[in-house]
Amino acid sequence: MQYNLQKTEMKNHLPERANEPSSGDIEKSIRKKFHKQLFSRFAKAVRDYHLVQEGDKIAVCISGGKDSMVMAKLFQELQKHRKVNFKLEYLVMDPGYLPRNRKLIEENAERLEIPVRIFETEIFDAVYEIEKSPCYLCARMRRGYLYSQAKELGCNKIALGHHYDDVIETILMGMLYGGQVQTMMPKLHSTNFAGMELIRPLYYIREADIKHWRDYNKLQFLQCACRFTEECAASEPDEKSLSKRMEIKQLIAEMKKVNPFVEGNIFKSVENVNLSTVIAYKKDGERHHFLDSY
Repeated sequence: MQYNLQKTEMKNHLPERANEPSSGDIEKSIRKKFHKQLFSRFAKAVRDYHLVQEGDKIAVCISGGKDSMVMAKLFQELQKHRKVNFKLEYLVMDPGYLPRNRKLIEENAERLEIPVRIFETEIFDAVYEIEKSPCYLCARMRRGYLYSQAKELGCNKIALGHHYDDVIETILMGMLYGGQVQTMMPKLHSTNFAGMELIRPLYYIREADIKHWRDYNKLQFLQCACRFTEECAASEPDEKSLSKRMEIKQLIAEMKKVNPFVEGNIFKSVENVNLSTVIAYKKDGERHHFLDSY
């Protein structure tokens, strides 16, 4: 594992392409055209869930996709407001990308003026031959490496780019495929790295708005961050690559045709749990049943 400290101090190395917005135009689009859809919702999540506090040093974890890239730009915008003093590190982990995908991340970071730190691991090689749950193992390993590197840099938090749609899809996936009621939390204390915390500041932001921002600014980001699927890195996944999450995404879209409030209702369902009408629940690993106190 090693650092590639190319903190994009290399502005203007990329030639301007015809009709392509500059970094200044992209930042202006966040402040103006997409202020309500992106920055306002970003700031609201930060405020509602106390995600950023005085003296924080946050590792903004960038996978190369649209979500983590817009998160980095929103953090830059938030830092300009200076309501609290905090520091940022823009952390990119290369788990074994194909050279062209690594290059795409580097070029986007430079074009967007995000001073990334890139470190390398061999996670893809480690999980490639594993047949049972390679995705789960890969995700766990990636999270562990991110925590470790962030801590080495003196950070007390890592920020991930999960958005509103990820949250409601996770709720429904847990119910339909996992037989449980749970959600993707806006912040979590790390169980393996003392003093570290995970935050999700895109919690209120809709994926459609991120895509609109991306397309408006003629940006192209990494689509697939996985050795198994990274051949589709620069294109949308097709029907053959449908995952359980894609099935849930389509299910929600179908339900929305009947009930336009279904997405908001799924989101709010885990904020309005009535324990008096729940058969059983778990807290801190301990199971509680309604018959215990009936």
